[in-house]
Amino acid sequence: MSTERTSSELEHAKAVREMFSGIARRYDFLNHFLSVNTDKRWRRLVRTKLQETLDNENAVILDVACGTGDLSLELQKNARAKVFGTDFCRPMLSIAFDKNEKNAEQIPYVEADGMNLSFADASFDAVTIAFGLRNFSNWQDGLRELHRITKPGGKLVILEFSTPIVPGFKQIFNLYFTQILPRVGGAVSGSRGAYEYLPDSVSRFPDQKGLAEMMRKTGFSSVEYQNLTGGIAAIHSGIKD
Repeated sequence: MSTERTSSELEHAKAVREMFSGIARRYDFLNHFLSVNTDKRWRRLVRTKLQETLDNENAVILDVACGTGDLSLELQKNARAKVFGTDFCRPMLSIAFDKNEKNAEQIPYVEADGMNLSFADASFDAVTIAFGLRNFSNWQDGLRELHRITKPGGKLVILEFSTPIVPGFKQIFNLYFTQILPRVGGAVSGSRGAYEYLPDSVSRFPDQKGLAEMMRKTGFSSVEYQNLTGGIAAIHSGIKD
């Protein structure tokens, strides 16, 4: 179990849960629309990173902060491994459960806080988290919890927004991300605050090198990252020693 959190961290978690509860029904549509479906390609790349584990019928994989289940479903495609998902926002999980009805092999979902998971140490051969670590009230403690539940030799894969690396493109994207996206997202979802929170939280999150260093300090080795779409997002991966 993770360390005890401060009152401010608990307040942050409560606010994030309430925010995602409010936009749950429009979340998938806006993700795909605002990214022009690029987010789907990013999730496929996460699956590629874990292909060897997914091909192992004895492996167990946990998708943390799974939201409406898009990454969990992507991982499950043609997988021999068992995929589980967990999230602390019930309205988001309800949508993930609804998607299960379309699958022959349903994904077990567990309602749980990603910073305080009710799984034993070293339970999973691989752990994933997509666009979730940034929302944790304490990123380092969150990484420690993900490290705790990963088996020795197991892999952690993080898909997260990051810092654009192409000079001209960086300015254009930041204009879209901070000015246009909040207006469109707010109009469609009814919660402009949620889509103002998005660029604000990304601006405060460590860049590619910073997150890689945090992973190493937590106990992951062979840490590497792959920039996606000019650094708008990145996939970080590491092996638990």
